[in-house]
Amino acid sequence: MDDNNRNLILAMVLSALVTVGWYAFFAPPEPTVDPAAVPTATTAPATATAPAPGTAAPAPGAVQADTGAADPSRDAARLTIQSPALRGTISLAGGRIDDLLLTGYRETLDPASPFVRLLSPTAQPRVTEEGTPAAPATEAEVVIQKPYYAVYGWTPGPGVDPALVPNPATVWTAESGQTLAPGQPVTLAWNNGAGQIFRRTFELDDKYLFTVTQTLENTAATPFAAAPYGIIARHGRPDTQNYFVLHEGAVGMLDGELLEEKYKNIADLDPVAGEGQADVRQVTGNGWIGFTDKYWMTTLAPAPGQPFTAVVKYAPGADIYQTEARMPLQTVAAGATATTSSYLFAGAKTYEVLHAYQEDRGIERFVDAIDWGWFYFFTKPIFHILHWLHGIIGNMGWAIIALTFVLKMLVFPLARKSYVSMARMREMQPQMEAIKERTGDDRVKYQQEVMALYKREKVNPAAGCLPMLIQIPIFFSLYKVIFVTIELRHAPWFGWIRDLSAPDPSSLLNLFWLLSYAPPAQGTLLHSLSLPALAIVLGISMWVQQKLNPAPADPAQKMIFAWMPWLFMFMLGGFASGLVLYWIANNTITIIQQYTIMSMHGHPPQLFGNIRDSLPKRRKG
Repeated sequence: MDDNNRNLILAMVLSALVTVGWYAFFAPPEPTVDPAAVPTATTAPATATAPAPGTAAPAPGAVQADTGAADPSRDAARLTIQSPALRGTISLAGGRIDDLLLTGYRETLDPASPFVRLLSPTAQPRVTEEGTPAAPATEAEVVIQKPYYAVYGWTPGPGVDPALVPNPATVWTAESGQTLAPGQPVTLAWNNGAGQIFRRTFELDDKYLFTVTQTLENTAATPFAAAPYGIIARHGRPDTQNYFVLHEGAVGMLDGELLEEKYKNIADLDPVAGEGQADVRQVTGNGWIGFTDKYWMTTLAPAPGQPFTAVVKYAPGADIYQTEARMPLQTVAAGATATTSSYLFAGAKTYEVLHAYQEDRGIERFVDAIDWGWFYFFTKPIFHILHWLHGIIGNMGWAIIALTFVLKMLVFPLARKSYVSMARMREMQPQMEAIKERTGDDRVKYQQEVMALYKREKVNPAAGCLPMLIQIPIFFSLYKVIFVTIELRHAPWFGWIRDLSAPDPSSLLNLFWLLSYAPPAQGTLLHSLSLPALAIVLGISMWVQQKLNPAPADPAQKMIFAWMPWLFMFMLGGFASGLVLYWIANNTITIIQQYTIMSMHGHPPQLFGNIRDSLPKRRKG
């Protein structure tokens, strides 16, 4: 067995091992419901209190609802949110944004399925898809839903009675506007009766960005000190994808440093004096902080250049995760007014939208809210090329195939060198056979003479495995792009491939829908044996590519080669169909390249001869 084939086998085995490890260790377990994450109807509501100076803002759990009438948000009025991308309501209890649907996205491929719900209230009727309030929340609904909302308030300054500043339980008055829409702001007001009037104005663009302006007007005869803040709170641990390669939890950019904390790590944070379990960081320049899911995100972003304190914390008693943006203390002179503005992003993590907010609103490195991973230097360029191709072609499946051509062009010099080397190795085969006969069983002398032959003929035996090795980081980077970017979610190709971010739904077990029963559920053992159509095409393409080269003489190596295509066929069958489509396109282009280049050098691959030699031989007689 020559060094070229040995290196090729090594590369294939390494690829298989890496892929098996990736599939085995990164695949998510079946989702389970954490009973501790579900609020119970028997839990008494906590008492709403304002924070002490210099301590944390009031915990959102202070207004956590149960089924009793003590929750101030139960009977509070609501203002409507209506935009091309969002639909929801604002509760006047706390002035919180806690009811939000993403009208550009459905839960499933079914066009009649519900819109994706991003934010949920504690115990309020939610808005319907038609924009009207839903029926009153039942006790069961209150128990099973996991509240998720953004709320704002003020921390009292030194010597200020906490009752004189609004907190998450304060019921506001709608001063102007009843519907928040692009170009139609709404303003809430609250008078503490002691000479201070607090106002909160919400503005909304046509995508996912709220501008929140908090104003403190001091009509009293003495100065008044308070600090504005914003909180994003999640009651209970949300249902997550739970993939090792995907970040879900707290996310932020603090003075140019990316912050990522998974929910399990937030729950294990060390106690901080006056804060509880928290991670507290001072931001001197630009920054933002919030929570991210796979495709959706809610973040607080103070105005660019505004110093603030970023907090990630967990309240174990109430089982609440929260992120906070606390602004500096403001002392408002008698007769003066203080104003602070910040942004609230609540929506889908589409690259173009995030990039526009980064460039136009100065939200630093906002596109890094997308989980590009450790190999961002691969994933970002691959995404940009794919996104550009999709803009030209208009179909993400064909864009993936076009991307394959682009990537193959980039590595073509290596591929050409590899195939030329393989052709030269074919030319040298008689000389290598002569060396083998001359050296006999002396392996050391054989290797020395073979290496001298390679050097004399200027042939690199390792060149044959370079194109395969370079496919590994490209494959994983494309896997990351397909997995985390919302542009691939529910993106169709043609026919039965309606979601390139999901596995091929066809199945050999029901003869690709010729039989009436449904294929096995994903995650089951039978599903791994169901073999979707794309996986079968992948296995065949790998088998044909393999047959471009003669089978190795060594029986063990021959067996590895024989099983490799079918092993990959089963392993990759459950991967995203977009990724399998890329691999099929890559194999097809590789077959054409190798056959063409080796033929140009006078040694075309003996494809049909190699296939014939691999078939079982009939015994004579």
